[in-house]
Amino acid sequence: MPATDTEDSRRTSGPGPRRPETGTDGSGEVASGLDALESADSTPGTASRRLLAKVASPLAALALVLALWQTAYALDWSETLPSPAAVRGELTGAWSDGTLLPALGHSLLRCLAGFAASVAIGVPLGLLLTRLAPLRTVLGPILSAVQSLPAAALVPVAVIALGNSEGAVYAVVLLGAVPSIAVGVTAAVDQVPPLLLRAGRSMGAGGLNGAVHVLVPAALPGFVSALRQGWTFGWRALMTAELITATPLPGIGRMLDEGRQGGEMSLVLASVMLILAVGVVVESLLFSPVERRVLRSRGLASTGR
Repeated sequence: MPATDTEDSRRTSGPGPRRPETGTDGSGEVASGLDALESADSTPGTASRRLLAKVASPLAALALVLALWQTAYALDWSETLPSPAAVRGELTGAWSDGTLLPALGHSLLRCLAGFAASVAIGVPLGLLLTRLAPLRTVLGPILSAVQSLPAAALVPVAVIALGNSEGAVYAVVLLGAVPSIAVGVTAAVDQVPPLLLRAGRSMGAGGLNGAVHVLVPAALPGFVSALRQGWTFGWRALMTAELITATPLPGIGRMLDEGRQGGEMSLVLASVMLILAVGVVVESLLFSPVERRVLRSRGLASTGR
């Protein structure tokens, strides 16, 4: 029986290495090109440039603010405006006499404890409001009203109820953060597509199982936003409570109040800079990376962000 063309070609080709087969549509070349792009994007040089691009804008903004500040001081636009060097001297002096770190540590510990308690209360409360319509009808407007109140209005209520104590400060943090977290969690659950929930129930994910495996993962980006907003409200409420309460509690707010009472604008601005620095650090090191990771896992953010 005569050999086929395929067999003849195999005989003439010999035992040499065979070239990998690629589809006629060029899918193999496309895949290899994507692999090359990914490997090029992960090189150390690319990572360094990406890190530099992230820090360049904040540093440029800081340099611009300092330049405008120094210009305003040099032109004597305000008699009470201190120079950047004077504010830096206040921070250096507070560091040298041992008052800076205790004040910063006490404020951070209070806010962390209050934020943890707010999360433990606000997240279940928000989920409960999405399940019980009568409870949402009653508590929804109350939470929104409390959320809109300034922290300065909450301090007298807490002081009258609990006295000039650290408990009053924690109460102000809870009153500032819990409504924000609960309202944010409720909004995040409301934005989950109903079709996704029905698909989960059709596949057997109902009740608690559906909430754990379908509802919470789908609403996770909204949960992160709710926690970020809760931290912001809690931090601002804490600074207001430390500033207004009569009990001399160590903290950044107390430093701010001492500068106000003594008419020391440099100490006031140094305290304000500390408050802003804590907010920027927490946002940059905690909430922004978590949000990027959550969005990237859903294909909503590029890997280079």
